[in-house]
Amino acid sequence: MTTVKIENVRILDPVTQTDAIETVYLNNGKRVSHLKEVAHVVDGQGKWLMPSMVDLCARLREPGQQQHGTLASEGKAARSAGILHILTPPDSKPIVQDNGALIHGLVEKAWNDGKIHLAIIGAQTQGLQGKQPANMAGLKKGGCRFVSNANAPFADDDVVLRTLEYAAGLDLTVVFYAEEPQIAKDGCVHESFVASRQGLPMISPLAEMVAVAKYLLMIEATGVKAHFSLLSCGASADLIQAAKEKGLPVTADVAMHQLHLTDELIDGFNALAHVRPPLRALNDREKLREAVKTGVIDAICTHHEPLSGSAKLAPFAETEAGISAFDSYLPLGIQLVKENVLTPLEWVEKVTLAPAMVSNMVEQWQATAGWVLLDPEQSWELTEDSILSQGKNTPLLGHTMTGRVVETFYPQV
Repeated sequence: MTTVKIENVRILDPVTQTDAIETVYLNNGKRVSHLKEVAHVVDGQGKWLMPSMVDLCARLREPGQQQHGTLASEGKAARSAGILHILTPPDSKPIVQDNGALIHGLVEKAWNDGKIHLAIIGAQTQGLQGKQPANMAGLKKGGCRFVSNANAPFADDDVVLRTLEYAAGLDLTVVFYAEEPQIAKDGCVHESFVASRQGLPMISPLAEMVAVAKYLLMIEATGVKAHFSLLSCGASADLIQAAKEKGLPVTADVAMHQLHLTDELIDGFNALAHVRPPLRALNDREKLREAVKTGVIDAICTHHEPLSGSAKLAPFAETEAGISAFDSYLPLGIQLVKENVLTPLEWVEKVTLAPAMVSNMVEQWQATAGWVLLDPEQSWELTEDSILSQGKNTPLLGHTMTGRVVETFYPQV
């Protein structure tokens, strides 16, 4: 349908800071002031209308890991959840994100197969091996605005400094998934009584905090723009706040599940709760929520990582880390509203305009974003059958969710 009239809907638009009950007209997924004729009339009573979402961190598993997910399957799941724009880390298997010539083809395939606008984070070092800087000039020419070494370690800190200087000279933003490998070592869960009782190898919060502090010093020295993705520790948010108060060019995001789940979920060796960075303590969760509320943490992402069923069947420490997060993303956001962590408009801003600003794609997002009609009171059960993603790996299986997308209206480009 190209022309739609939505009557008496609560519109939540962070661009205009609108939170009001209105009748809205859409033409080809774009809002217009009025239409003489409409093809479809929707009763918006009790429903919310918001722009389509921007996700700063999701792995779609293609190319190379189609046993876990494809651009087609994950694109369908993302769009059904109201997400149209996605940034993906540069650690596909094989790694193609260190070659600017290959970037455009992957972006094109994401639209053709999954009808999503994909933004590629380029590799910071060649092959993510942490030894030599990647051809960042070629990556920028290929359309990359970000570079990162993903979860791969650097050979030494001199390599980090050289890549930051290189990125700064090209006006590229460096994305850090901060974890100090010498502290994290072979750990897989948060350092806590629960992990200790089960004999699981642990990751101290210091692994993240030390890395954040070190990288902030390097950012100050080089002047590079930087984004810290997937923060999991409350103390890390304190470091980001101090950096922002000093005027450093830094932003940050947090995965939605870190605002809800804690390390208690790993009890009983529940491999569905195995994620990296690990689920942290309740105190961390509360501090992260406060940092989102105050704007220290700029945006909320899905950290979607679909996995095949066999990936979670080994003993806990040997299972692959990751949570399939597209399908639960919207109801968990609405839960933040119901728990008075964020107002409806604040939540919408954290998953739309704010990540668009972080990723420097506000104009692109506004030109291609559609509108998402949702029912904030609809209850449904998250099951393997209800999950549209190819990956069914989530510790929320069997939980009752509240809030669901009713319909999406996207521009036909």
